[in-house]
Amino acid sequence: MLSEPRIIVALDYAASAPALALARRLDPARCRLKVGKELFTAAGPVLVEKLRAAGFEVFLDLKFHDIPHTVAAACRAAAGLGVWMINVHALGGRAMLTAAAEALAGLPQAPHLVAVTVLTSLKAADLVEVGISEPPEAVVVRLARLAQEGGLAGVVCSPREAALLRTAHGPDFLLVTPGIRPAGAQAGDQARIATPAEALRAGASHLVIGRPITQAPDPMAALENIEKEIKGAFL
Repeated sequence: MLSEPRIIVALDYAASAPALALARRLDPARCRLKVGKELFTAAGPVLVEKLRAAGFEVFLDLKFHDIPHTVAAACRAAAGLGVWMINVHALGGRAMLTAAAEALAGLPQAPHLVAVTVLTSLKAADLVEVGISEPPEAVVVRLARLAQEGGLAGVVCSPREAALLRTAHGPDFLLVTPGIRPAGAQAGDQARIATPAEALRAGASHLVIGRPITQAPDPMAALENIEKEIKGAFL
């Protein structure tokens, strides 16, 4: 399992300036940062370079999902940015997952490659609408097995599935869990959520946390409070 820090702060901004302003209020020794589709589309690789220059490890959350050749090329391009972690969609299938993993194999500093299973905003009824009759947990378990067989380091899953996956895949398989809400925080647009303590007890490797930190009056204080909650989970 990867070393500390366990918290990945989601930079859910539409432009570079507020993202960098937030980063300046955080400690790169205490958290990693996630750059998603909106921010990367607006600010591009230059932002990633600035965050790395400030000492942060970056999770580039672009969820590649395309034909195997295209996804492999995208993963190689992302690796060239020096990011810490990238992801693909597990629903792209075995050939795509294998191609992504092989594209990174042998690189001197390859990012960790994880696969998105079922988005934490989706409920069983949402899956039925797109033709998937299994409950979310069953779909996540099947896709995680496919990702591991394809050579990926782990998956992105909801904290609700972390215990199942930790038991099935052992201690070194990465479980990156969005849908984390500290006690008392609003759920927002997430459906399958847990507190930081609940997620870690279930076996999560890393916690993706956005608004409870980024919208706090004092983001570093909010991060420290979550750290205390995490430590309390193991007392």
